[in-house]
Amino acid sequence: MRSPETRDAAGTPTDPTSTAAIGQVALLALFATALVTSQLTAAKILAIPIPITLPVVGPEIALPGAAVAYAITFFASDCYAELYGRRAAQVMVNVAFAMNFVVLALVWSTIAAPADDPEFAATFAAALAPATNIVVGSLLAYLVSQNWDVIVFHALRDRTDGAHLWLRNLVSTATSQAIDTVIFVGVAFVVAPTVLGIGVTLPTAVVVSLILGQYLLKLLIAVVDTPFVYLVVRAVRG
Repeated sequence: MRSPETRDAAGTPTDPTSTAAIGQVALLALFATALVTSQLTAAKILAIPIPITLPVVGPEIALPGAAVAYAITFFASDCYAELYGRRAAQVMVNVAFAMNFVVLALVWSTIAAPADDPEFAATFAAALAPATNIVVGSLLAYLVSQNWDVIVFHALRDRTDGAHLWLRNLVSTATSQAIDTVIFVGVAFVVAPTVLGIGVTLPTAVVVSLILGQYLLKLLIAVVDTPFVYLVVRAVRG
């Protein structure tokens, strides 16, 4: 029979070779990797065809290229919150928010540095330099939605005495993704262009279509990832 893994007062595993410690590092790495990937791919808008034409949305879903990578951050944070507690999860979310600025600074400094091949430099900048309105929208959406995800997850955990992991995963992710989508689209394509004068202001019908289309896909991902949350939690707890 395995001896229980020891943790400190904050719930952090004290044995760096334990399953809990390895799981903690793996989830932190997954969260950071998905978050950085979402920052680098957010500027590309995808048009995903769907088999039916939905009201408002139409025959395809328009969403940022970061949608799948960003959805993985919610999966990782829910696993992390379940295993290591609310305080640890909020530290991860808020430290990662600060690291967003490090990523942006490194990317922009590389773009600004003198290039050996100006033509390639222009292509590099076009591919990696996110529009300012996208950056403002994504950072604000991240800060609010990720903290909301952790708060709701643990509020439901307390109310259910730790039961029904599927419920808190679905409700926390579904509500936080709704908040994230509304803030991101609203700021990036309405508020920033109108108030700050950066980017392009989209028509209301297009904005509503973007919000609904993105949220439907994110909701589907939230449903699909629930069994994987169970798998990760059970694997780490042993």
